[in-house]
Amino acid sequence: MSVTDEAIQKIQGMIVSGALGPGDRLPKESELATELGLSRNSLREAVRALALIRVLDVRQGDGTYVTSLDARTLLEAMSFVSGFHRDEAALDLLAVRRILEPAATALAAARITAEEVDALEHQLDALGPEPSAEELAAAELEFHHRLVAACGNWALCSLLSGLSAPTVRARVWRGPSRQGAVSRALDEHRQLLAACRARDTEGARAWSTAHLTGVEQGLRATL
Repeated sequence: MSVTDEAIQKIQGMIVSGALGPGDRLPKESELATELGLSRNSLREAVRALALIRVLDVRQGDGTYVTSLDARTLLEAMSFVSGFHRDEAALDLLAVRRILEPAATALAAARITAEEVDALEHQLDALGPEPSAEELAAAELEFHHRLVAACGNWALCSLLSGLSAPTVRARVWRGPSRQGAVSRALDEHRQLLAACRARDTEGARAWSTAHLTGVEQGLRATL
């Protein structure tokens, strides 16, 4: 274990034990380093790392505080962390997305409003019949985020938001590898919306699964 990892674990231990709670200010750097038996350099590195994942909040000229530790905030940090993936890791992220997103889409189909479906259809119409791979990927990211948000489960939405961006980026870097991939993706989105409009939860689940399976197969073929 590196000294930075050790420092992270010790700060984490203080939070888990209740010695530091949400909103609490950390002791001065010199005092905390002595208390934890750490060098000030390793403590600084640990604080930087915990600030990146929103466990700590460094306020210049004021000190370092424990954040609210709100689960929504912590889950949002996953999007940053998962962005540092290698191409092959995108398949693992996509596999997790393929497990979770159909369930979220089924929930959304039961709860989404007609106005929300209209807005998503308008977004697809605005793309036109032959968008570029980059245009499609950007629109797809927004499309799935807005659709999943309709499920009403913020935790599921946050998890999927963190998983979606890296897999979509990987798809853009490689570009659609199969003939007709763009038109097929647009058709799958429209079928998915049709199921949502009809409150067909199982149909929405099936189209979501089919769409993500196609994405996974296309990405696998390029790696």
